[in-house]
Amino acid sequence: MNTSPIVPCLWFDDAAERAAAFYTRTFPNGRVTAVSHYPESSDNPGGMPRGSVLTVEFEVAGQRFTALNGGPRFTLNPSISFFVHVDTAPEAERLFGTLADGGDVLMPLTEYPWSPRYGWTRDRFGVSWQVITARRGPRGATLVPCLMFSGAQQGKAETAIRAYTRIFTDGHVDSLERYAPNEGPAGSIKHGRFVLAGQEMIAMDSHVEHGTAFNEGISLQVMCRDQDEVDRYWAALSRGGAEGPCGWLTDAFGVSWQVVPIRVYEWLTTRDVAARDRAFEAMLGMKRLDIAVLQAAFDGAGAGAER
Repeated sequence: MNTSPIVPCLWFDDAAERAAAFYTRTFPNGRVTAVSHYPESSDNPGGMPRGSVLTVEFEVAGQRFTALNGGPRFTLNPSISFFVHVDTAPEAERLFGTLADGGDVLMPLTEYPWSPRYGWTRDRFGVSWQVITARRGPRGATLVPCLMFSGAQQGKAETAIRAYTRIFTDGHVDSLERYAPNEGPAGSIKHGRFVLAGQEMIAMDSHVEHGTAFNEGISLQVMCRDQDEVDRYWAALSRGGAEGPCGWLTDAFGVSWQVVPIRVYEWLTTRDVAARDRAFEAMLGMKRLDIAVLQAAFDGAGAGAER
């Protein structure tokens, strides 16, 4: 399993449980690892029913994900998709067929110059997948998040890659393939592979206008061990971007991140409903998360306040 602290979060209206069940059936080695719930004692910003499912943590093909029931505020789009590396054409056809069923095919599964079998589809829940039979990255990951820089962000892929690899431990660039003059914007990134804290990533500049942009529909969680990590990642990722509530931020390139302590799993999945509700309420009052204040709220020793 990928143990990187970077965990993609998928924002759904109210389909987190159904989506997690679909993905854990569709991909190998799928399992749900934790479920959290909204407070039972108060309303929530998403307008979801009290006590209903907030998040479903799951793993598929060695990659961790969070599925979030956040209400209809944000919609998933292909600006962040997931490459699915497979070894054979029959495997690609089976997987692509399952993912495309009830969704929308963005590029049909067929032979392309870069792969004997490649296809891009948006599934029934709105998540986009690029199924490809080709050489995997150097770490051999099956699923790899892909950031597509288009519209106002077109041409910024390399700048973003360089910035991210400076911020994260073990950050490095594996390869940068550039557009030739007759392919797209000459010199911009056609396909870039890089690694952040053990998480393989892909980025590309799109020379086609897709009418979409990065948003909170897919965010990248950074699970932090202590307050020093929270503070460091919060400062680095929000620089040139915008701070949001509850540990969310938007970076200088428009990508959404959540900088959260790994202890959030304990606080929000406990069977102690009162403690869970206290921690959630404390979090609502914060931007950058304060572990000590959240722990005190969880323990019943005080209420959270913005730091």
